[in-house]
Amino acid sequence: MGFFEKLKTGLGKTKSSFNEKINNVFSTFRKVDEELLEELEEVLIMSDVGMDTSLKIIDNLRTRIKKEKIEDEEAVKKALQEEMQKILDIEKPELKLNTKPSVILVIGVNGVGKTTSIGKIANRLKKGNKKILLAAADTFRAAAVEQLEIWAKRATVDIVKKEEGADPAAVVYEAIQKAKQDNVDIVICDTAGRLHNKKHLMDELSKIQKVIDKELPGADKEVLLVIDASTGQNAIEQVKAFNETTKITGLVLTKLDGTAKGGVVIGIVDRNHIPVKFIGVGEQIDDMELFNSEDFVKAII
Repeated sequence: MGFFEKLKTGLGKTKSSFNEKINNVFSTFRKVDEELLEELEEVLIMSDVGMDTSLKIIDNLRTRIKKEKIEDEEAVKKALQEEMQKILDIEKPELKLNTKPSVILVIGVNGVGKTTSIGKIANRLKKGNKKILLAAADTFRAAAVEQLEIWAKRATVDIVKKEEGADPAAVVYEAIQKAKQDNVDIVICDTAGRLHNKKHLMDELSKIQKVIDKELPGADKEVLLVIDASTGQNAIEQVKAFNETTKITGLVLTKLDGTAKGGVVIGIVDRNHIPVKFIGVGEQIDDMELFNSEDFVKAII
């Protein structure tokens, strides 16, 4: 199954919800007017796109309708798709990892699918002929290291680990030394699931980043925040809060296949100006893809 087909299947609940609402709007209107735009605006808000982002999309759509003299339903839908895509297209999703070694630091709250995402990203990068090393720096949560070990085996990549309760920065330090020694391309660091308001955990994240900067000055580094799309509007605030503490370079969206709240992706990008890099659309190790804004928008409308 190709990515677009996987995406359509994975976003089935969002697509069903979005399309039903949009089709209902068009079924009651005979012309493209202000009332129609207000109804579409309401659909976007109800579909978790968010108030500010919905207003922005409809304002842009209104301008286009006047300028291009759009009068039929299909042309309005196409213009709506394009306005959504413009918001998502702030940056190409490819990871910038050209130094050897490069580092991916993966952060996020507990329960968002962080460890699973690391395993899937490692698998994807390994298939691109990269030598990958995982650093099990989530030393707080029981079974976190064991979980990461399972994914390391599935993706057939090496892992550096210490006992539960060990200093996470020490794990990252050891992984970097091993990466230099073994000619590794990319080190992927797992971190403890943290809430943005837990100061000691945020300080620990800062310590990990200092170790990376000291041991690999000038190395390419991606800081990926894993977000559970099913949390809807809460996800927007989560991204904002994390970004105030650490410079996030990209988002990984999980659990889109189990929610009708996929529209939140547009609001997250618009409000935080951080690109989506990966999107998870299933449970299997291959169900993690580079984000494609055009396919995403087509899959929900």
